[in-house]
Amino acid sequence: MRGLLKNFKVEYGRYIILGSIDGILAILGVIVATYNVSSDNVVIVSAGFGGAFALAMTNGVGSYLAEGTVEYGRLSRLERPLLKSLKNTRLEKETKKKIRIDSLLHGVSSFIGSMIPLFPFLFLSAEIAIYLSIVGSVIALIALGIFSGMISKQSLLMSAAKMVGLGLMIVFILSITEIHP
Repeated sequence: MRGLLKNFKVEYGRYIILGSIDGILAILGVIVATYNVSSDNVVIVSAGFGGAFALAMTNGVGSYLAEGTVEYGRLSRLERPLLKSLKNTRLEKETKKKIRIDSLLHGVSSFIGSMIPLFPFLFLSAEIAIYLSIVGSVIALIALGIFSGMISKQSLLMSAAKMVGLGLMIVFILSITEIHP
């Protein structure tokens, strides 16, 4: 089981990390920007869910297209010296499976990450939820930083600090920026 988990983290960890960061920070950005305009929970939650669904779908589709390009390029490079097509082989089936799993992980991780900053707005007033949203997002970024450090076999503390530092920088920039049409 331990070996399976290790292989899972190494192989798919990047999509879990990438999707989660996308979800957390993009939707936190939507929430902060929306909160600057309206403190109505319905407006904030609607904007957040709309962003979460759009992000999950675009990340999933984007990963599917990008991974397909990269992975089929690898297959093509393998075919040249073999002077043989790899269509309908075990290798192509594994490639298709990898593309599907990568895409699904990226999209689902994006959606789950999106729910972290959005969750407090489902139960609390916007004035309280905004702070819990930021705190929850920071805690999630710490966890992602630790996960990233475990995968990369680098300092867990530095990985978490880097993740949180960059996340807080984004929140700070969004907090001081008023965007008007």
